[in-house]
Amino acid sequence: MEQFVDRELEIRTLEKEYAKKESSLVVVYGRRRVGKTTLLSEFMKGKKALYFLATQEAEALNRSAFQEKAAAFTGNALLAETSADKWDTIFKAIVSCAWEEKPVLIIDEFQYLGKANPAFPSVFQRIWDEVLMKSSVMVILCGSLISMMVSQTLSYNSPLYGRRTAQIRLKQIPFRYYQEFCPALSRKERIERYAVTGGVPKYIESFSDCADIFTGIEENILNRTGYLYEEPHFLLQQEVAEVGGYYSVLRAIAFGWTKLSEIASFMEAKATDLTRTLKTLIELDLVQREVPITEENPEKSKKGLYRITDYYIRFWFTMIYPNQGDLEQGNIAYVMEKIRKSFVRSHAAFVYEDVCREELAARKDLPCHFPKIGRYWDKNTEIDIVAVNEEENVILFGECKYWNAPVDVDVFYQLQEKAGRVPWRKGNRKEAYCIFSINGFTSRLQELAKDRSDLILSE
Repeated sequence: MEQFVDRELEIRTLEKEYAKKESSLVVVYGRRRVGKTTLLSEFMKGKKALYFLATQEAEALNRSAFQEKAAAFTGNALLAETSADKWDTIFKAIVSCAWEEKPVLIIDEFQYLGKANPAFPSVFQRIWDEVLMKSSVMVILCGSLISMMVSQTLSYNSPLYGRRTAQIRLKQIPFRYYQEFCPALSRKERIERYAVTGGVPKYIESFSDCADIFTGIEENILNRTGYLYEEPHFLLQQEVAEVGGYYSVLRAIAFGWTKLSEIASFMEAKATDLTRTLKTLIELDLVQREVPITEENPEKSKKGLYRITDYYIRFWFTMIYPNQGDLEQGNIAYVMEKIRKSFVRSHAAFVYEDVCREELAARKDLPCHFPKIGRYWDKNTEIDIVAVNEEENVILFGECKYWNAPVDVDVFYQLQEKAGRVPWRKGNRKEAYCIFSINGFTSRLQELAKDRSDLILSE
């Protein structure tokens, strides 16, 4: 059982829907292992709830299994003995009971029913309109195949479009909650693990008993019998028909080819041929198109870069995929040594920047609130963090250093010099600076920060 952490907003949403006198239809979806079932299990506590997990078997077998669950749920012996050849019969039996409290009906992996019978969303739409909506019942449709859940329940073309009363797309848990999973770890150790597991509860759980990050990698990822070894393949295989093209795009981005033209060149393909692939990866929360935070029209910007936002996927394509030949031959020690040497430089340092940006957004000692936080780059300049408040005309520049030694004053002066190259409202803006360091700061930089109200240091 996964540990229940965060998810306050999601629980509030579900409880609000449950408190309604009328019926409610909630769609919960998100990638595999992100904690959907754990969320629903937490919500079900103390409620009269029927939980049904659909399978990839034939529709008739799923209907029979659901009927058995419904019979036990309602205590209806006649339903258990009846051969129901229609879903309507089962749902009518459920709502016909004299419930003392609002019943909750959860269909998990709902998309498998639509996969077994493409007409099932239409069938369920009729059941909702004619049976469930007219009763006081809460229905939750949950699924892990994002593309299918969207097409079957949320898209304009879906028969269920407009019926839902709420929807929850469950995302990975932010770093600020990671301590609740691993309270005994230092901040640096938490960042190292987060760089591999991201905010996926199942992955975090797999690393919970490991002595350090490298032991965890060797035991859970380099082990060919473990589920993480081929996890990216299974994630993509469920969502797309041809995995190969998606692998190539992810590999290109992981190798540092982040411009569309560079990805196309790497794959020896036309840029226009990659549009759909990149769009799908973005919809699956695996990739993000990023532009400098100061861009006024992000959608039209020609400075867009693509980055892998799922940390495990990024780690796997950076560290595992290029070494699969050696791993298949059992050369684990050789691959492990390569990972040890490049882990921080090639992976953890980039994740640390994201962690710093997340933490910056939550700080209370900033000169103002910053609605926009991101990065800045041009041909000659790269800045890890740039945050802007257009109303108050304030811009903040930040650096994130995942070094083994404390950061000295030269980093601040270099940041100040780079900031001068950023054209955003130059000559008519207020500036602030923030430096993050995983191993602290020298006394010289700390003294400088005491004398400068515009400089914040954060460990």
